[in-house]
Amino acid sequence: MQRATRKPVLIATHGLDPVGTGRQVELLAHGLAAAGRDVHVACTTTGGALPERLATAGIAVHRLGRRPQADMGVAVRMVGLARRLRAGAVISFGRRQAVIAAAVRLMTPGVRALAHVAVPVRGERLGWSLRRMDRVIATSPGVAASCQRLGVLAMRIATIAPGIVADQGLGLSRGELARLLGLDPAATWTLCVTPLVAESRLERLLWGIDQLGVVRKGMQHVLLGAGPQLRRVWRRARVQELAERLFVMPHCGLVADLLGQVSYVWQPAGTACGGAILDAMARGVPAVAVESEAARQLIVSGETGWIVPPLPESEFPRRAFTLLENAEMAAEFGAAAQARAAAAFPVESMLTAFGRVLDELA
Repeated sequence: MQRATRKPVLIATHGLDPVGTGRQVELLAHGLAAAGRDVHVACTTTGGALPERLATAGIAVHRLGRRPQADMGVAVRMVGLARRLRAGAVISFGRRQAVIAAAVRLMTPGVRALAHVAVPVRGERLGWSLRRMDRVIATSPGVAASCQRLGVLAMRIATIAPGIVADQGLGLSRGELARLLGLDPAATWTLCVTPLVAESRLERLLWGIDQLGVVRKGMQHVLLGAGPQLRRVWRRARVQELAERLFVMPHCGLVADLLGQVSYVWQPAGTACGGAILDAMARGVPAVAVESEAARQLIVSGETGWIVPPLPESEFPRRAFTLLENAEMAAEFGAAAQARAAAAFPVESMLTAFGRVLDELA
């Protein structure tokens, strides 16, 4: 098939920053465009630095959502957009986008629908959507198995590991970054990227921050994410007197620069694409993460970071403290993480696999 005859590819995502799932969307959009495909990105919600970054880079961006969450109006506009573009395929990232992509497939003749799934899935509504996809792209065998349990045929599932290449950011100094984000340049910084939802079990993160504050002064923790648990997070932070140490940011366009300045990232379970873990690995930054499918896929515990069990909760801050107190270990973990990112998660492999699936469906 000649590249000129390929129909447009429409990527559906909610408003994100270029980290975690957002970074995967960005790399995929750039990679497919570089391969000669006509790539369009549809944003189903407001917020995030990713849409502007893509538009600046020459990717066609369609802002369909006017609210923090996608609604039925977005689904209608998505169907209209797919028809106007005469899209050959729609690739969805995220649960709500999978539901919308299923509607597009049912209402748009000739379009193929692919759902990118990055956490083990459950729930009949999502299962209904995934069963109607031409392909489900699972990021790991464990995620693929969860899709099969919801009734998705094995022949329709392609397992494609995430890919990464380091984003060096804008080259901001620590002082410039501190001024722009309101941080103390003399403090030790950490980062967590996760949606503020009940499934993330953010109380473990807050408890860990509280415990670290007892044994290590001068720390500041950035929590990048948005969601319905925001008020609860702030209320608990005030009760535990963490407000001066916790910086909650719904969106941050400077996350690549921030990754170059943090001592480590830490992640609760259940975050798609492991939150900031893979991006941190590419920058040589270790991670401490609660056990999850993504953590097991990305981290070699005791070599590139630490994977801790959900209980006892003390394991989360205890492992983080070992990295703070042992600079040599932290440096070794960071170097090993960077090497693993390059060897096990090359972006070229991800792009080749996605291109193969698109060509098969065409």
